[in-house]
Amino acid sequence: MNELFFKKTFSPLSSDEIVNREKNNMDQHRFDHCIGVSQTARKLANLNGYDEDKAALAGFIHDYAKQVSPADFQTAIKTQGFDLDLLNWGPAIWHGIVGTYFIKRDLKITDEEILTAVRRHTTADTEMTTLDKIVYMADYIEPGRTFAGVQEARDVTYANLDEGVGYQLAHTLEFLISKRSKIYPLTLDSYNVWSIKK
Repeated sequence: MNELFFKKTFSPLSSDEIVNREKNNMDQHRFDHCIGVSQTARKLANLNGYDEDKAALAGFIHDYAKQVSPADFQTAIKTQGFDLDLLNWGPAIWHGIVGTYFIKRDLKITDEEILTAVRRHTTADTEMTTLDKIVYMADYIEPGRTFAGVQEARDVTYANLDEGVGYQLAHTLEFLISKRSKIYPLTLDSYNVWSIKK
């Protein structure tokens, strides 16, 4: 349980209250994933000279809204000032971008750096902070992930965080193209930036 204690919550809620609210907002499989992302974010923060506790918290809450209903997402998009183009997408995109609304509402976290990292973890961005990159990659390589190539992704990311971002974007696009899925424009723009980072 030690890994789930956050010294600073960036919220009026205590660490235990945040953990319990998240646990009640998702199934056990998703909750376990969030623990894995939190632990991996802590490790990546240590390797990259970033605040480990803040990274662990951001990693923990990144999927807070993953199991929110599509109807609730659509209502939030229509009433909370989001770009209405988001209605043309779905939960895979919404749970990061629109998920920040539910995090602010339910967990009372308003720290912009944390919220931006959550917002960007589904799409990446052409400009990413260290925390953005940590959460983006921790989500991809946490211990529960078993996809082909995950160990290579871990090795690349632990050696160089920026190269990890480029690796994930390349493989995500490859996967989406193989399934003939729509590609969110920001993800494509991000690939064009991060694929050439050294």
